Amino acid sequence: MSDLNVIVIAGGLSPEREVSLRSGSRVADALRRAGGVEVELRDIGKDLLPALAADAPSVVFPVLHGVAGEDGTIKEVLELAGVPYVGARPYACRTAFDKTTAKAILQEAGLQTPESVTLPKQAFHDLGAAELTARVLARLGPDLFVKPRACGSAFGVSRVESPEDLPQALMTCFAYHDEALIERRVTGTEIAVGVADLGDGPRALPAVEIDAGTGLYDYTARYTPGAVEFHCPARLPAEVAQEAARVAVAAHEALGLLDLSRTDAIVTEAGEVFVLETNVAPGMTETSTYPMALAEAGLDFGVFCRDLAAQAAHRHDLSA
Repeated sequence: MSDLNVIVIAGGLSPEREVSLRSGSRVADALRRAGGVEVELRDIGKDLLPALAADAPSVVFPVLHGVAGEDGTIKEVLELAGVPYVGARPYACRTAFDKTTAKAILQEAGLQTPESVTLPKQAFHDLGAAELTARVLARLGPDLFVKPRACGSAFGVSRVESPEDLPQALMTCFAYHDEALIERRVTGTEIAVGVADLGDGPRALPAVEIDAGTGLYDYTARYTPGAVEFHCPARLPAEVAQEAARVAVAAHEALGLLDLSRTDAIVTEAGEVFVLETNVAPGMTETSTYPMALAEAGLDFGVFCRDLAAQAAHRHDLSA
């Protein structure tokens, strides 16, 4: 383990840059504390590829969020450079990052997701916003969530509680992406279920319950200490917790992910689990749910990250 040289990549230029830097710094610090590994923290820039070519690391640990991070771009670049990395392959990243495509795959796998429609900005211009929004409301009802088709950290996400809210929600969404995913709101307990695979197959970590009170679990709530109350493990009946774990692992496998993921879901009063999305690059900040779940499972954060890095390096050696 002592010859393992890890480059943690964080930052980038997406709206989630700040979160990525916080996550990356935390991963790098945890790796250093775990010991037995040399760690360097790098941002994305024109010097990245020359640096990888001049002194190739044992493995790269990408901790990037948003476009050019979770969408598979950096993984494609690392494959071009011949450098092993932690996490899912590029095609799986692209699939999971595209919420509409991911929903279709999850549904084919027998998992429940909220009823939805996906429409581009151009459609509202060409077909008439008033007529199109009326059809959306007739199909899905007035209680909705509007999300960018591909984005993270709840950027561009709005809650719609009445028909009058929908136009503004769409405008907010289109500031981040040209296509809107409009979902019927499912009420219940919001949870996040991490999945970890240290070589013996993916397994679910304890579910984390997210209690944002009457507010929205948006960017500010996610990354402001004390803004949200978390319960780990989630306050769910044992059989419902088991179902949530099954769903998270099934989502991980259906999307073809590797090493780690986090599935966000709603558990209804009837105990049904509706998948909201599955994230290939879980946040690792001090308020992120994935490290909370690792701690509840009795896994040291730094040792876990070190083991993932070693596993990814070994996987690369076997395929070479």
